[in-house]
Amino acid sequence: MQSPRIFIDADGFPHTDLVLSLAAEYGMSTLIFGNYSQNLGRFEGREGVETLRVDEGRDEADFAIITAAIEGDIVLTGDTGLAAVLLGKLVNVIGPRGNIYSKETIDFKLASRHESKRARRGGKRTKGPAKLSDADIGRFEAALRGLLESLDSPPL
Repeated sequence: MQSPRIFIDADGFPHTDLVLSLAAEYGMSTLIFGNYSQNLGRFEGREGVETLRVDEGRDEADFAIITAAIEGDIVLTGDTGLAAVLLGKLVNVIGPRGNIYSKETIDFKLASRHESKRARRGGKRTKGPAKLSDADIGRFEAALRGLLESLDSPPL
């Protein structure tokens, strides 16, 4: 079986440098998916890092990640819809605030997202997410580190 890899959904993930540092510490390969408008060149040439450019267009990076990710991989994204699909493939998914997506909670997150979209289509304003705090970044790092350490542990 292939070793797990870390995938970064570059169009909505703010902690790429932190992730690359942790990936190097744990000897994990990292794939960064983004379109041509994103500056992925700044990550090229780093050991263990591969950048994958996708066509412009809505959800192109998401589709590429869905196709490439396999059971046991780790995907870092703030996209709830992408997370829902990946959970069905037994992929580990972590959001930028350290939230670990799970089959038990994804339906609520999808329903909440749907209600917000519905309200906006009806002309209502909804609040966007709060600015990332140091505590959010700390929770993210702890969640990713915990997952990486669990992968490194031998099976019982």
